[in-house]
Amino acid sequence: MCEYYSEVVAKSIIDELLNAVNTQKSAPYYKWNLIHADPDDNKFVDCALNSGADYIVTNDRHFNVLKTLDFPPVKVIDIEAFKSILL
Repeated sequence: MCEYYSEVVAKSIIDELLNAVNTQKSAPYYKWNLIHADPDDNKFVDCALNSGADYIVTNDRHFNVLKTLDFPPVKVIDIEAFKSILL
């Protein structure tokens, strides 16, 4: 099921994330372009690599290509795996 939200809701969520005490803003300086099936997803990979993220949490199948790469190391987990880490 795909849900769409208004621009106002999206801006509110972004503002909350940017103002959270545990948010670290990062600007990637290198673009890896590792996801060819959906190039718009690459910004998340670039940000994760630049910030030293432990993993990317997603159920988006386009990110599965990252599991086949030796370099750069990007760990991808789905939401269920992330929930088990949190508990």
